[in-house]
Amino acid sequence: MFWAVQGMAAELATGVLVMKAIKQHNRKVSMLVLNNRANFSKKARGKLHFTCEAGRIIDDAFEKLLNSEEPQTFWLTSKGVNQDYTVVSSFEFEWTVRLKN
Repeated sequence: MFWAVQGMAAELATGVLVMKAIKQHNRKVSMLVLNNRANFSKKARGKLHFTCEAGRIIDDAFEKLLNSEEPQTFWLTSKGVNQDYTVVSSFEFEWTVRLKN
């Protein structure tokens, strides 16, 4: 069950960046996870922190979305680190964004 909690935290680390982009562009945009992949490299112990550093990927997708008005898909990676800053898991989420009518 612990892997499920990691997955939710990892998805939130990516999703919050997508939500931030939607707010910044002040447009009605729907967002949805299409696919995901996970890799567990070490046993997770203690508190974990998940980060996603994919601002450029999101910026590019939103630029294409707003210019073409065509739905865009993109992959974002979230890494989980333990208290020693050792990467214990890596999650990839394929997001899709589209303009709402």
